[in-house]
Amino acid sequence: MKNNQGCFKKLVLLVAVMALITGCRTINNGAKDSGTSFAKDALTPYIESGQLPGAINVFYKDGIQEVTCVGYADVAAQRPITMNDVFMQCSQTKGFCGVTIAILVEEGKIALDDPVSKYLPEFKELWVLESNKDGVKTLLKAKNTLTIRMVMNHTGGFPFEICAKQGNIKGGGWSGGAPLRQTAAIAAACPLLYEPGTKPTYSNTGIDIGAAIVEVVTGQRWEDFLKERVFIPLGMKSSSFKPSDRQLETQVEMYDCVENAPATYRLQNNMQQRPYNGDHVFASAGAGLWTTANDQLKFYKMLMNLGVGENGVRILKEETVKELLAKSTRPKDMGGYSLGFSAPEEDTEDSWFGHGGAWGTNCMVNYHRKELKLWVVQLCGNPRPWDAARAEAEKKFFQYVIDNSGADAYTGRIK
Repeated sequence: MKNNQGCFKKLVLLVAVMALITGCRTINNGAKDSGTSFAKDALTPYIESGQLPGAINVFYKDGIQEVTCVGYADVAAQRPITMNDVFMQCSQTKGFCGVTIAILVEEGKIALDDPVSKYLPEFKELWVLESNKDGVKTLLKAKNTLTIRMVMNHTGGFPFEICAKQGNIKGGGWSGGAPLRQTAAIAAACPLLYEPGTKPTYSNTGIDIGAAIVEVVTGQRWEDFLKERVFIPLGMKSSSFKPSDRQLETQVEMYDCVENAPATYRLQNNMQQRPYNGDHVFASAGAGLWTTANDQLKFYKMLMNLGVGENGVRILKEETVKELLAKSTRPKDMGGYSLGFSAPEEDTEDSWFGHGGAWGTNCMVNYHRKELKLWVVQLCGNPRPWDAARAEAEKKFFQYVIDNSGADAYTGRIK
């Protein structure tokens, strides 16, 4: 009897471990399961050591995908991570703003080279910080016209955040401190770091200014326009700037990376503070959107499919995605960045575009080859030794699909 009980306990433990490692492989999001476990095999050792608390990984190529959920959303509660757990996607929010800007360009309501001051008059006269010596600032009147293109591709000359949204003050951070229209007004009153359009500086502020323009043009709050034109059509029901209390019960918790030791729990990061749905929270286009892996896949697969969601709903025209999102809108030799997306200077067969977020999330797509790679974690700091293992798993997956497709085609011809 004791032996039977012991066997039963081992069986239960084995089932629990298997559920932990493969808990979301049944999610197909309209694609065929590859039947592979490249990411699971690569990541499991780091889950077992505790260095990696939990992660979601998706590899996709032309209708075939490998979906992997490993570890926990909450280690202390032993709650496995799932595709429907909400998480902070941080700077991946920028791409969502880029899509709303692209919609308005496509509809002829704005042009990328329109002056920002056409919609936000406070930007009519801008000043550039020439020097700051011994506490004395020397300012020069800006010569170049600040355009929508510049604020959306990080060449406008703005700092990362305005002072009212710095993370070292209560209620600060990118989702706290000020509404979008107020953020824009404060940014206009502060000196630029350099002449608009002459250098790149990664800036949440610039993207927030782009969202403020959307508000002026549409007469709606930016987050409402985003919901109406992107979330609802694509069926993204779990994405918002203020997750509900019920959603937060299953959020992916945050952890600090520790070298050669289990990651440690982190209550919050100063750039996005609890309560996550409190009165201090305002929508920020630079960062701050909460989402789920399932929702994020719907958005990025729409981009991969050149504007069409997997549900058949068209959000953007093909040429809009190709010209405004999939390749850089910056001047040459300034690095690749489009409208809220990391994108190549020249769009080729091997080109990927997408974005990452501060806590390690990332999603990139290649529309030429219909490929996608998504990664979800909530981690601060370094080291991240699993990155190399995941990169190797990525190579194996895409090579496997290519080889497998070739074999299928050959077999078909013989028949």
